[in-house]
Amino acid sequence: MIPQKNRFSDVDDWDEPEEEVYRVYSKEEIAALQKSDASKYRALSPWKIVLAQIVITALSMVFWSIFGAPVGVSLYTQSAFLGGLISVLPTALFLTRLELAKKSQRLNPGRFLAALVSGEFIKIAVTLMMFIGIAFLVPGVLWVPLLVTYLLALKCVWLAWFWR
Repeated sequence: MIPQKNRFSDVDDWDEPEEEVYRVYSKEEIAALQKSDASKYRALSPWKIVLAQIVITALSMVFWSIFGAPVGVSLYTQSAFLGGLISVLPTALFLTRLELAKKSQRLNPGRFLAALVSGEFIKIAVTLMMFIGIAFLVPGVLWVPLLVTYLLALKCVWLAWFWR
């Protein structure tokens, strides 16, 4: 069989599909949208998540206090407190870093991204230092209450989905 000339269509298969057009809203338009339906567009403060982490830590401390020899403040309760502290303190430092970046006079998307990345680095570094410090400096720490409380407080971010 001999191939025929101009057998294929003129459309190139490698052409990109047409891009969708997105409308860019101004600050005034976004404010008007938020005012029109406040329940749908309400802002959630990240500090509420820190408050939720503190509440979860307190509840976990109460739960773990049951397992102590004298019911009350025991090594279980202290370990749960340390687990919550490892979650709350780096998160608060991260949010403080972002708040300082927002108040900067020369804020642009690049600088905010740099603040976000540096804040996350601070959060990871402080978390690792706290884990290592507790492992070496706190004798007899109970790791199960510490890690369970840490994970519960860390996952408080998921509660933000229910608050919206």
